[in-house]
Amino acid sequence: MLTLTQIQQILEKEKLLREFITPTRWTLTAPFDKTFHNITYDSREVDADALFFCKGNNFQQRYLEQALSEGLTCYLAEQPYDVSAELAIIVTDVRKALAVLSMAFYDYPQEKLKIIGITGTKGKTTVAYFTKQILDRTTSKKTALLSTLNTTLDGVTFFKSKLTTPESLDLYRMMAEAVENKMTHLVMEVSSQAYKVARVYGLIFDVGIFLNISPDHIGPIEHPTFEDYFYCKRQLVAHSRQVILHHEIDHFELLLELTKKKNIPVITYGNKQADYCIQPLEHPLAFSLTGAPDPFHLNGSYDILLAGDFNKENAAAALLASALVGADQKAGHQGLAEALVPGRMNLLLKSNGAHIYVDYAHNYLSMKSLLAFAKEQHPAGRLVVITGSTGNKAESRREGLGQAIGEYADLAVLTSDDPNFEDPKKIADEIQQGIKNNHVQVHFEIDRKKAIKEAIQTAGPNDAIILAGKGTDKYMTVNGESLPYEGDYHLAEKFIQ
Repeated sequence: MLTLTQIQQILEKEKLLREFITPTRWTLTAPFDKTFHNITYDSREVDADALFFCKGNNFQQRYLEQALSEGLTCYLAEQPYDVSAELAIIVTDVRKALAVLSMAFYDYPQEKLKIIGITGTKGKTTVAYFTKQILDRTTSKKTALLSTLNTTLDGVTFFKSKLTTPESLDLYRMMAEAVENKMTHLVMEVSSQAYKVARVYGLIFDVGIFLNISPDHIGPIEHPTFEDYFYCKRQLVAHSRQVILHHEIDHFELLLELTKKKNIPVITYGNKQADYCIQPLEHPLAFSLTGAPDPFHLNGSYDILLAGDFNKENAAAALLASALVGADQKAGHQGLAEALVPGRMNLLLKSNGAHIYVDYAHNYLSMKSLLAFAKEQHPAGRLVVITGSTGNKAESRREGLGQAIGEYADLAVLTSDDPNFEDPKKIADEIQQGIKNNHVQVHFEIDRKKAIKEAIQTAGPNDAIILAGKGTDKYMTVNGESLPYEGDYHLAEKFIQ
């Protein structure tokens, strides 16, 4: 519950309160006593004891009118509306108000959990799954997870996530549920949009991991520029008690400067200049971690189930973060050896020896890393890429996908990948414009299932096929609808038989 007096105090502390408006007067002080037993931004979930938040770029007055017709008496907004309400709470920023009031409504559940926040252009989900698996060994599966793919609030039961980082009200409700389920730790991905629209406003992470940065999510409905994207991303660094940084990332010096300005302890990983050095071992799925000194007693060799040196870097980040919240080396060894990440470098083998990699790669950096690895592993065969790009978002990705394909691939089959309201052929043409290498054969096949089947059937013993973008997703978004789709991994399994 939350009282009107508490709301006033919280909003004043955050300098968000403008005024209270009743039918008879305007005031800077709560005009009467009232207790709210429900807070919501959904007009279908209101009653007389609810506080309704008028938020979102697409908010319309009719939503508020609908809520009032269902018994609502009080609303919070950035402007008063011409409606009959008992009280309007006017604030300078409704999203920030939603965040600080949500954490109070759910009794500050973040203070009852050890929280690891992970950001970066690529690798967030892999690090989240690695970290959870390690902490599961440490906490007896008392680790909750909020990832792009799946969410678990009891440590064992997973459901599909709607957003990489939930809306603030949903985030604190989920945290409270995790606390009620006796969870002790929470691992969560933190998107740039989470800071852009204040979903994590006021939240301090026990550990913040910054993996990498490259242009992505730049478009009319996301970030207008790379600078804006990077600025939002690095807010995680500024709002963490301890930070882990990859030593070789772009703009490393700026991030390090930020930690010094904020007096935030930082641990780096990567090359020999980092606090912890990662070195691949002879076995393709093994690596060593060496720190001098080694305050967390992590020096040694580790095995993972995902291919690629970049996944060894992801594993190192997970090891360090887990150690900061209580995991030991044994848990690290066991967790990494067991961790599988849906749609992340999953490998299938055709009977003739051809390799099929299924991965969610969807931008230049992730596609380049994936293709570079496959090219290195299969120098004598063809490198075949089957991919597309999502419609109505992140248009800037498309040229980057083409660039990566042009740098490494022999054949590209451009196909559908959640085209939504855009023409898949138009998206494919924009990807193809980024392919500067004339030696790359490019074909378009709108039917993704057909494209995958033909590629696998014609693959030779030394070939590598990359199925990028969809992973294990069981739907295809077309014209606003989520249509059933078998998933790249399942289709590949079926076709290699």
